[in-house]
Amino acid sequence: MLTIGKREASSGATGDSNHRPQVAVAARDGVLACVFTGIWTTRTVALVDAEMRKIEARTGFRALALDLAGIEKMDTAGAWIIDRLVSANERKGVRVSVEGRSEAADILLGAVGEAARREAARAEAENPNIAIRFLETIGRRVYEMRDDFFAAMNILGATIRGAQMKLGRGHAVNPAAIFHQVDRMGVGAIPVVLLMSTIVGAIVAQQGAFQLSYFGADIFVVDLIGVLVLRELGVLMTAIMIAGRSGSAITAEIGSMKMREEVDALTVIGLNPIGVLVFPRLVALVVALPCLSILANFAALGGGMATAWFYSDIPPAAFIERLRVAIDLSTIFAGLIKAPFMALIIGTIASVEGLKVGGSAESLGRHVTASVVKAIFVVIILDGLFAMFYAAIDF
Repeated sequence: MLTIGKREASSGATGDSNHRPQVAVAARDGVLACVFTGIWTTRTVALVDAEMRKIEARTGFRALALDLAGIEKMDTAGAWIIDRLVSANERKGVRVSVEGRSEAADILLGAVGEAARREAARAEAENPNIAIRFLETIGRRVYEMRDDFFAAMNILGATIRGAQMKLGRGHAVNPAAIFHQVDRMGVGAIPVVLLMSTIVGAIVAQQGAFQLSYFGADIFVVDLIGVLVLRELGVLMTAIMIAGRSGSAITAEIGSMKMREEVDALTVIGLNPIGVLVFPRLVALVVALPCLSILANFAALGGGMATAWFYSDIPPAAFIERLRVAIDLSTIFAGLIKAPFMALIIGTIASVEGLKVGGSAESLGRHVTASVVKAIFVVIILDGLFAMFYAAIDF
């Protein structure tokens, strides 16, 4: 702490108490005059801080005259509180004059003022206007997307190159790990996927039957359910459910291993972390998602069949007969072809986010959330791209 003044910086507390800082204020002809006396150091400026703030808040004067001749000793804390008063009035357009300051006090006040201006400039640079912040956010997101894309390609390349590779000593695929993940991600998800798909199919049938009944075209609710479920909703809703259920689990598992440095331990013992952790989960998703999509299609058609029977008096036999006319194999495969690609996207994004987890629980939660949001977003984009591709090739 830099200290200047008439008395030595080593003066004791007794001397400071006998020379406490004081401010004498007088107003005349639009000029507010302030005379400062006493010791203005770190230990004493708190005594006049409230009074100085009241002076900063005063209005109704055109000029501010400060007299520093009575200050016996001042350090950077005292200089800062005086500079704060000067800056506050200059921002209000008040003309400020400072008299009675020594050469050393002038240097100290100048240094404190320069530091304050640099800090204000830095704060302004950190908080630009809303347009610049918006463009900056877009730029940062683009760079994050680029980094995520390269990380995903690295994971896919390492997975294709060889699973569970021992560095320089061949490779081996562990079937037990793959079957375990298929059981967790596929078999474990059957109840919730069936329930969700049945409800979705019933809702589509109910809304379709309600609207088509105005035109006397109740039977076409079968075409609506068949085409919509088999081509779009069946696989899409299943992928969204798996992204929320299994994608978050993959990110949490890999992320917790990253936090406990288990991923680094795998590298140390000569194993490829991507082969050990990512490959079984990717294979399990590629196997499980198409199977779950088939079950979801049956469940959605079953829910739609029951609802059509209840709302439109279309018996199951008539529903099935009309369904055979409305759809063909291309309708079924149009949906199932998407499933492996969606599985790869979900698994890759979940693995990338898991490997980005830092050393805190907050980081884990943030990346789990990002994993689910990104996977669902990209899956929906992929579904739209497939729809445009199918339209282009008339499939």
